[in-house]
Amino acid sequence: MSDVEVSRTESLTRREAAERLSALAAALADGGDMKVELGASTLKLRVPDHVRCEVEVEVDGDEVELEIELTWSTAPAAQARTRTAKDTARSST
Repeated sequence: MSDVEVSRTESLTRREAAERLSALAAALADGGDMKVELGASTLKLRVPDHVRCEVEVEVDGDEVELEIELTWSTAPAAQARTRTAKDTARSST
């Protein structure tokens, strides 16, 4: 169960989707804080230097879903390294 979850679904043109992804990519590349716009609200996230990335493509009939998920720990660095090592060990079994 999540402590907090904010979600927004909207219809965009391909160009608008590309602009949104480009803005997120630029914010990630710049480092530090990243602002995510969700309609009238803006969520500010602190992103560490290392994140986990999962890309998933699902085809169901005539619909295609592409998910790009970035995850990271908000725990202090030592705890985050331990958690990542546990995740790696768990996924390789």
